[in-house]
Amino acid sequence: MRTRTLLFSASVLVGSFLIPVGSSFAQTDANRAPDNTAINQRDREHQNLTPLDQSNKASDLKITREIRRALVKDDQLSTDAKNVKIITIDGAVTLRGPVKTDQEKADIVAKAAQLVGDSNVHNELEVAGR
Repeated sequence: MRTRTLLFSASVLVGSFLIPVGSSFAQTDANRAPDNTAINQRDREHQNLTPLDQSNKASDLKITREIRRALVKDDQLSTDAKNVKIITIDGAVTLRGPVKTDQEKADIVAKAAQLVGDSNVHNELEVAGR
């Protein structure tokens, strides 16, 4: 019986220390805005293409899929670069999102241009931090 009482007391004591620590972390994360808040607000105005505008034509889906595969296979690209938005409508590709360097930006545009031609690629990629 004494062992149970000690275990219960120890559990309550440890729990009382953890609750304030956990709640302070939750407040910090809840008060911090995501880095791309301004971009998301801009996209709500429907002035720019978003992935929701992607065409469902088989040929457009194929182009988007092939570009995405080329980006994912490239080990030199950062995770951000591999996750850019690729929006294809009637064979025209729009690339949007942040990349880490000018070189990544150029590499992504070149991969898309190989598939659809230079004139069909609309480059809206942004180098992060600029």
